[in-house]
Amino acid sequence: MAAQTPQQRNRYVDFLRAVSILIVIVGHWLMTTVYYYDSSLTTEHLFQIQPWTQWLTWIFQVMPIFFIVGGFSNAVSIESARRRGIGYGAWLSLRLNRLAIPLLALMLAWAAIAAIMYALDVSPGVIQLASRASLIPTWFLAIYIMVVILAPAMHRVWRRLGFLSFWLLVAIAMLMDLVFFGADLHWPSWSSYFWVWLAIHNLGFAWQQGRLPSPSRLVIYAGLALVVLWLLVFYGPYPLAMVGSPDQNLSNTTPPKITLLALAVFQFGLLMAVERPMRRALTNLRLWTATVLVNSMIMTIYLWHLTLMIVFIGLLYRTGGTGLDFEPGTAIWWITRPLWIAILVILLVPLALLLSPLERLARRADAPALSPLRQVCGAMMLCLGIALLALFGFGGGTLPVQDAASVALIVVGAAVGGLLPGFR
Repeated sequence: MAAQTPQQRNRYVDFLRAVSILIVIVGHWLMTTVYYYDSSLTTEHLFQIQPWTQWLTWIFQVMPIFFIVGGFSNAVSIESARRRGIGYGAWLSLRLNRLAIPLLALMLAWAAIAAIMYALDVSPGVIQLASRASLIPTWFLAIYIMVVILAPAMHRVWRRLGFLSFWLLVAIAMLMDLVFFGADLHWPSWSSYFWVWLAIHNLGFAWQQGRLPSPSRLVIYAGLALVVLWLLVFYGPYPLAMVGSPDQNLSNTTPPKITLLALAVFQFGLLMAVERPMRRALTNLRLWTATVLVNSMIMTIYLWHLTLMIVFIGLLYRTGGTGLDFEPGTAIWWITRPLWIAILVILLVPLALLLSPLERLARRADAPALSPLRQVCGAMMLCLGIALLALFGFGGGTLPVQDAASVALIVVGAAVGGLLPGFR
């Protein structure tokens, strides 16, 4: 696959996609603070144990890069579909299948796991904690699916307005933050899941169309964005951590704040400034082959890396807490982190090889496309069910039947959207 890659392909896009996901995975594994003490497991946020670690999120929060890469890839596929006369319904069908099928497999697996845990009389609190931790990766795909649905419309807006479309989305996000902090009214800011991530996604459009300035100007813009981010955090009301927060009531990501926009421009400027040398480096077949390999199973390793870790922790607990008896934040705990990550990598590889074929179960290009309305309705139901389970976990809902309703939304949404084989 690597050797047959067309020369005109921008390999840096694939490289950034692979690296950003790997950084997220390592970050999640690194921040795990499970501690076996007195025959029980305890967990505490690393940001509370060692507040300085909040700075690490300025490195490990790379989801903006994934959305930018998504914008580039969506623009390429939209323009290709337009040239070939492929309509919105057929285009959307291909994009949704590649995203939703691996996601659907994880959600159904966790429904079965939760049911088994209930049957074994596992504490509801443990079930909720384990499922919420394992389903953390799904929030991203839920909102990204909605961004994909809107991508063709946003691409048309971009072609007409250019960077003005980016700044309009930024302005709306700023207004939501003003309402959040100034009026202490929080519910409107949940719409920033669209304004913030769509704005970041638009940067990928700019990249794909070659609308970026020179490398030196990109570095200047990155520096200005860093200054803005610094001012927002240290002279404004925003927390230091770019993902998660010691304060349960205030976060830069739930809902998204304009700090993520500043972080995105900072990261984007630096990464684009070195695009040319990186594209030359990626002509090396070994480096490019590694990139292709990671991308061939990227959704699998992203979606399952926390479930794998939770299961592994459960097995260690059953063996008397082996390896979990190092107090988080101590010197010995930090020294053992590379070994912890290496073991999880070794366990993740066979799981990824087993499940990654699900990523290639896309609809045939010549298959009849479902109506766009049906696909959008199905995707919205799917994303709502995922969002509820990611937010509350199994057993943590406010309604008695919320777990069953959430799973039903996922299954019915997948069926309506044509994501299940018998409903295509």
